[in-house]
Amino acid sequence: MAKWVLITGSSRGIGRTTAIYLAKSGYDIVLHFRSNVEKATDVKNEIISLGRQVRMLQFDVNNRKACEDFLKKDVEINGAYYAVICNAGITADAPFPVMSEEDWSSVINTSLNGFYNILQPIIMDMVSARKPGRIVTLASVSGITGNRGQVNYSAAKAGVIGATKALAVELAKHKITVNCVAPGLIKTDMTENIDIDAMNKIIPMKRIGKPEEVASLIAYLLSDDAAYITRQVISVNGGLC
Repeated sequence: MAKWVLITGSSRGIGRTTAIYLAKSGYDIVLHFRSNVEKATDVKNEIISLGRQVRMLQFDVNNRKACEDFLKKDVEINGAYYAVICNAGITADAPFPVMSEEDWSSVINTSLNGFYNILQPIIMDMVSARKPGRIVTLASVSGITGNRGQVNYSAAKAGVIGATKALAVELAKHKITVNCVAPGLIKTDMTENIDIDAMNKIIPMKRIGKPEEVASLIAYLLSDDAAYITRQVISVNGGLC
């Protein structure tokens, strides 16, 4: 039987890599994206070329009603998801004294409110299916240690960590695991403007990570072998913290 996995923000970066990695691992994919139809379609076509099924959903995770409408309709037609990967996130870095209200709200809304907007409408369907399930959230090393110029991002990701741990307790008896993956510096379009040489000096492994190294961990957490792992925050950061 097909195992469908919803991945938010899966047209680029870690989300894209994870979608393709999971398709290669035998999962069918529900691609979510906000605006870039072309990039999302490229991912869809690559998944199809791997022989897996794929559906596409387009909406903004900040829009609570849109999340509810699209997700409930998708589940009503196709059944509950086996797994949900809450990957969508943005950065808007600035020193806190000059951080704008918009930069604060947009980052908090996408990561933390997005957790609620995506998961709350579909949790009961996963529970009612009476089958094992998986939820994986994406946080960051910034949510664990805090990071200069990222008070908004650090707050959002720390909130995701707390929400993940609490939800894990609620869902454990239903055999639905809930874990958090906290990447460090990973080579994606979000890190294009970072001084890599400077960062390599403070990363014990002296390199930034590859998105496949995050995707492989997510794939493990979705597997049957990870059925007894829940309420955990697992870092992929080359020893950065």
